[in-house]
Amino acid sequence: MLKIENVCVSYDKKNQVLNDICMTFDTNTPIGIIGANGSGKSTLFQTIVGLLKPTKGKIIFNEKELDYKKKSLTEFRKNVGMVFQEPEQQMFYSIVEDDVAFALKNLAVSEDEIARRMNKAFDLLDIQHLRNKPIQYLSYGQKKRVAIASVIVLETEWILLDEPTAGLDPAGRGHMIEIIKRLISENKKVILSSHDMDLMYEVCEYFYVIKQGSLILEGTKDKIFLDRELLLDAKLEQPWLVKMHQQLDIPLYKDEDSFYKNSRVGG
Repeated sequence: MLKIENVCVSYDKKNQVLNDICMTFDTNTPIGIIGANGSGKSTLFQTIVGLLKPTKGKIIFNEKELDYKKKSLTEFRKNVGMVFQEPEQQMFYSIVEDDVAFALKNLAVSEDEIARRMNKAFDLLDIQHLRNKPIQYLSYGQKKRVAIASVIVLETEWILLDEPTAGLDPAGRGHMIEIIKRLISENKKVILSSHDMDLMYEVCEYFYVIKQGSLILEGTKDKIFLDRELLLDAKLEQPWLVKMHQQLDIPLYKDEDSFYKNSRVGG
């Protein structure tokens, strides 16, 4: 179980970014954290993985409070990993294969085990053809997949994805959604943060809504996305499937595939 208890984060004494946040992640269903720009989502993610230390409150993993000593953080991040919005933030080497293997070599993992884990990650993310490529020549979407590979080779239990579809074209967005679904099918516990409400509705089952650094609501996706006024107050939009349901009085479908299979639209 991963928990956040009464967490506050301040970058200075006058400006508090997170205000008494409490969250419990104890389910295998994918979880979404949504909020407008500047609401504190990225700060929250960095706090969860121990990159930022709360000014108040604590992070608890498997009933133990997070210890910020280097050794403890290293062990923690074997279980809880984050993929940044900008992939360059977690890239250190010029060749894909070297970059993805970086953390494993630091942990003194055997060469055979590194090869096994990398092959599995590259297959899952469809990037076997990129393993010997210079990172500088990759597309933005390819860099995002390499960044994800560098986390999943650690065989983490929890994966935090910060704005995974940001900056991607429609094809890249579709590919990223498939990758997220593959991670979920591999029994990874996924926490997503995104402004893409259609993505969040399709992929996640439970949500936390943040406004100006405070948690204002949590619940299942039906509860959250049917509350139009709350979303507007948080400067968020409803997913198009929810809009169709409320404005045209059609059934509320859980994703695009269900909509197209069960409706006459486009058919």
